[in-house]
Amino acid sequence: MTGTRGYHHGDLRRALLDAAVEVIEESGPAAVSLRDLARRAGVSHAAPAHHFGDKAGLLTVLAVQGFEMLAEALRGAGDDLLDAGVAYVDFAVRHRAHFEVMFRPELYRADAPEVRAAREGAGDALRAGVAGRPARDGGPADPGRDALAAWSIVHGFATLWLAGALPARVGDDPQRAARAVIRRLFA
Repeated sequence: MTGTRGYHHGDLRRALLDAAVEVIEESGPAAVSLRDLARRAGVSHAAPAHHFGDKAGLLTVLAVQGFEMLAEALRGAGDDLLDAGVAYVDFAVRHRAHFEVMFRPELYRADAPEVRAAREGAGDALRAGVAGRPARDGGPADPGRDALAAWSIVHGFATLWLAGALPARVGDDPQRAARAVIRRLFA
């Protein structure tokens, strides 16, 4: 045992990130404070600063993790755009805290190289699902525009789902509901 509290974490960094995820899921990213995370982890209030510097540093790590997990989920969906869209929604539901941080760049260091690389990896995975699809409007294919359209649809659906803003008729299964909506536009 070390320190005045008599408790030592084998992986304090992981414990603090887990506590941050818990706080965000309970109350949103604005509720995160390093002092509260230290209390939850049972360490001194200064301990989180050794790992993250400040709140923005901690949220930067969560954003990077989120973009990396999203890229993995999208790649795992294969080449089918419908499956990729469902994977996006599933990611948002399963990793709500990361999702809520990732798309709020004012909360973290959005220009950090690790964030840019992780965000680009997720974007590449999404664009891969769109690549090769014929243009639906009769014009030339535009993978960038198509990826933006696909992202807008699935991100909007995920955001509405998480906010509880969808009508009851969509049901209580986010994957099934997302599949039905996405299929109408991209299948």
